[in-house]
Amino acid sequence: MHEGYTMRDAKFWGMVISLGLASAYIFAVMYAFQPLLPILTKQFGISISYASTTMSIMTVGLIIGLLAIGFASDRYGREWFVKSAILVVAVPFVILPFVTDFAWVVVLRFVQGIALAGVIAVGLAYLGEEIHPKFRSTATALYISFNSIGGMLGRVLTGGLAEKHSWDFALYVLAATGIVIFIIVLIFLPKSRNFMPSEVSVAKDVKGFLVHLKNPKLVIIFGFGMVLQMTFTSVWTYLPFYLNAAPFNWSLHRISFIYLTYGFGIVGAPLAGFLASKMGLPIVRTMGVATLVIGVIITMLPSTTGIIVGMCVICLGFFVAHSLMASTVTMEATHHKGSASSLYLVSYYIGVAIGSSAFSTIWESYHWQGITLLAASLPIVYSVLTLITRKPHKKMT
Repeated sequence: MHEGYTMRDAKFWGMVISLGLASAYIFAVMYAFQPLLPILTKQFGISISYASTTMSIMTVGLIIGLLAIGFASDRYGREWFVKSAILVVAVPFVILPFVTDFAWVVVLRFVQGIALAGVIAVGLAYLGEEIHPKFRSTATALYISFNSIGGMLGRVLTGGLAEKHSWDFALYVLAATGIVIFIIVLIFLPKSRNFMPSEVSVAKDVKGFLVHLKNPKLVIIFGFGMVLQMTFTSVWTYLPFYLNAAPFNWSLHRISFIYLTYGFGIVGAPLAGFLASKMGLPIVRTMGVATLVIGVIITMLPSTTGIIVGMCVICLGFFVAHSLMASTVTMEATHHKGSASSLYLVSYYIGVAIGSSAFSTIWESYHWQGITLLAASLPIVYSVLTLITRKPHKKMT
């Protein structure tokens, strides 16, 4: 077995950059429809709640893909799933501009959601197997930074291109980008050398998943991942509608620049790691949750400054909390750590689905104040309920 690529090897950079670009593209696609929601409601004459299914149905597909591809890649290898995922994700963007029935938009987004998992479920495992242990953390940090950059660029570029040209043009650009990245991955992604097919039965894998649901600490963290993402996604999903209407009346092009505040999330994860090493993980994790809530409250101010400052604080707080929640999972899981991380991701993306569509009735009845009030309340209520339910357990022990 090969000891793994080091930073001196060209294939180290080939792997990190090609997988990083694949990841950036996947996350750009994931959030590309968020700034397009106001256009979709007008283009197809549909409700806001129906338009938001382009996000929630994609997430449902992603959750299914994470579970299915996670199992399959352990048996059949990583490389094929990464390459095929990029291609399958890109093709629907060529078809979507010709669709006249919105139901087909939803179907194609579901297909994209399943395909997205081909990179998300495989990327870190691929790096872990092929990179030398000494340089694994560096490779992982670089890879995750591409995730954040992709999520930001997907929102900014799609909104800007749709406003300046058309949403059809924005989708064609995404399709072309996917083809280019597919070619880069095809050329530069090294073949697996250390992959060992799993000989564990599917039944045992499923058992490894379910055993974590018996760990109260992990269940709480899974729930927190869901709640944090519900708050984060709901604010981002309905922000374009808020800014597009009075008193702001922002154009889609101008709205797309608000997604640059996502850049605070790029520094949030490494900042969380640094602070946790100095102050302790639980304290910094709590600070991240509190910062997220404060950011949501700031966006209640009916001013441009309030929105921009609030979104910056939201992104910083969310990524600090999320990164440390994910770290907690790996620390608390004493075995089947991969399964525990997968369960956290599943709960995390369930939060995306709920935050994007289930909040539509709140928006239609109470608009932005209703969205932000509920979004700010969720982490607080969940934290309080967690403390209440854990007290009897502590007394017994």
